Amino acid sequence: MVALTLAGVSLAFAGFGVLIGSFDANDLLFLPGRLYGIIDNATLIAVPLFVLMGVTLEKTRIAESLLDSMSILLGRLAGGLGIAVTVVGMLLAASTGIVGATVVTMGLMSLPAMLKHGYDPRLATGTICATGTLGQIIPPSIALVLLGDVMSNAYQQAQLAQGVFAPKTVSVGDLFAGALVPGLVLVRRAHPPSTARRSR
Repeated sequence: MVALTLAGVSLAFAGFGVLIGSFDANDLLFLPGRLYGIIDNATLIAVPLFVLMGVTLEKTRIAESLLDSMSILLGRLAGGLGIAVTVVGMLLAASTGIVGATVVTMGLMSLPAMLKHGYDPRLATGTICATGTLGQIIPPSIALVLLGDVMSNAYQQAQLAQGVFAPKTVSVGDLFAGALVPGLVLVRRAHPPSTARRSR
């Protein structure tokens, strides 16, 4: 639905531009080639597979089972449930790459349990929201896959412009390697402090 909305709005404004004479209709002839280029791009094949992985984790309740197991494993630690929510949310966010879906899913799964265990509502919801945003940087990330394709093309064009006719590429693997440590640092900062339990 979002894709159709974006495409529809773009075509509507293009038609309006043609009517007022500020847009050349011949530029729309590049659209089929661009679409074929996206379909033919081997890097972008990973995007629907990541979405499928996230939907599978959610619909089969594997993520919920993982949250229960992590809660049991870390339950004796101070703030163990918060740490479990952060770890499971990190995995779910990285697999789906969609912040809204992760926040809603983690909210439905973990918010009642955190409130039941005495977590402050503001701290519980803040932990869930902060965890949901981790999917933008933690590998495997859909955002990094999309950025990898764009940055690889831009880097090659920049090297060709400088006279380097054997340009190197920036691969998605390089971006994953570069984002791993910052992502883990953000995970460390996202989970609630050990004194947060029963703060009400």
